[in-house]
Amino acid sequence: MVEISGTAPARFAAVKDAFAANFDAGEELGARFTLVEAGEVVLDIWAGHADRARTRPFDARTLTPIFSTTKAIAALLIARLVDQAKLAYDQTVASVWPEFAQAGKGQITVEQLLSHQAGLSGFPGEMDPAEWFDWDAICARLAAMAPLWPPGTASGYHPITFGYLAGEIFRRVEGRTMGTALREDLAGPFGLDLWIGLPDSEFGRVAELQRPTALPDFGHHNDATRAAFLTPWSQPGGRSQAEWRRMEIPSANGHVTADSLARLMGARANDGWLDGEDILSPAVISEAARERIRGQDLVLPFVMSWGAGFMRNEVVHPWGPGDQTFGHSGWGGSCAFADPQTRLAGAYVMNKQSTQLLGDDRPRRLIEAAYRAL
Repeated sequence: MVEISGTAPARFAAVKDAFAANFDAGEELGARFTLVEAGEVVLDIWAGHADRARTRPFDARTLTPIFSTTKAIAALLIARLVDQAKLAYDQTVASVWPEFAQAGKGQITVEQLLSHQAGLSGFPGEMDPAEWFDWDAICARLAAMAPLWPPGTASGYHPITFGYLAGEIFRRVEGRTMGTALREDLAGPFGLDLWIGLPDSEFGRVAELQRPTALPDFGHHNDATRAAFLTPWSQPGGRSQAEWRRMEIPSANGHVTADSLARLMGARANDGWLDGEDILSPAVISEAARERIRGQDLVLPFVMSWGAGFMRNEVVHPWGPGDQTFGHSGWGGSCAFADPQTRLAGAYVMNKQSTQLLGDDRPRRLIEAAYRAL
């Protein structure tokens, strides 16, 4: 039997049992699951090991890579610009990033870009994977690129490019990078252990990943899917792991603890209140989560409902029964969600990755048990 640490009140006993069962079935190496209700942490449990050799415990200070769940943080940072009237979802990307208008992209709006409708899911032409570590070079490529499908006609998930697109909009409007703004405006003031761009001083806390032995099943291999996932240059490569951790890629390389991520998501389920301070207005939370497009995604093998940077729960329901729930999932199984109807939010992180693209069975069991306990 795995030893589970943390806090699990009696009403969430079934969640703790499901967490233990994931370990007993051999599905976990190390993991943590946190729930926040009405702004308060009501469950926070962790277990297992932070390394493949099983010599280092997965504990309360362990940082876990969350890959695309990072997009939930990026979407919040954009929403804060909207809340501050520095940006509007319906304005064109080119209005803040003029170079983006090249190749017929002048009318693409911020909300179309955030909902994966811009046709820039990846680069079809061969490139050096190390180029991803050059922010300006990638942004120049995206600005010059012709869309892979007519923008606004369909969604096609942008696994890596999303971070450069949203991050460059943020930088052009705000002047800082997303990683800097996260650190200075939210993580530091509220004591949140959330990082986009990890300093060397924190490397010793990072969980070692046990990667899956197979690729996910994308169901279809069109140009958009190949550019997003299936070329040798579809993701950063050719550099050290340390350089990957240091780089700010707001779509893919967040490092977090589950409790900090759940607290941030908890503000979105609690009218924007985090530790007694208003970080986002209810109106903008609702606007960020509002559906921009629904239909068969051109990259992911699902019918998707997309908000302004958020996956919406309504179609696939990876995060419980709520139709108004929104959040994001990441490669290997991590996820974060916010449910304004019940004021419940949560985050699940782990270091043994699965091949499931959305709705990983491990957090799904935990979330379903949590809702039964409400």
